[in-house]
Amino acid sequence: MFDTMTLTKVIGALCGTLLVFLLGGWAAETIYHGGGHGEHEQAYVIPVAGGDEGEEPAEEGPAFEEFYAEASAADGESLWRACSACHQLEDGANGVGPHLYGVVGRDVASVDGFNYSGSLIAVNDVWTPEELNHFLENPRGYAPGTAMTYNGMRKIEDRANLIAYLDSLDD
Repeated sequence: MFDTMTLTKVIGALCGTLLVFLLGGWAAETIYHGGGHGEHEQAYVIPVAGGDEGEEPAEEGPAFEEFYAEASAADGESLWRACSACHQLEDGANGVGPHLYGVVGRDVASVDGFNYSGSLIAVNDVWTPEELNHFLENPRGYAPGTAMTYNGMRKIEDRANLIAYLDSLDD
């Protein structure tokens, strides 16, 4: 009953049917979503009484100052491990990055003997806790072109704890 030719025809029919469905889905997607529709301004807008008043700007989470006020230097010490791959805590001992002893409140690019990237120097003047928070969140977004390859610390609580730890080192 079944010979090799019949089995080949059945498999070919299944593959052909699958191909038709895939091409049909691709064509439908192109027609409905990619055909240039919806890329222009709406022709007529119906005014609604109070329509703009109901929209309030999205509120951001608590401010960094609140997290920093409750930050734990002891918790920040355990977060230091990620930084220790490139930075040192001893005054004057630079690693791949500059030493971080006394970094909170220190002028940017003030460590002697370390070659800073120009983009970092142009961003700010002093490493305040707020500026360190923004930098640690996304170093490349804060100072595009910086040589620092760290991807950033996502949790604001972790950043606050780490900054509190760094601030506690130099009394």
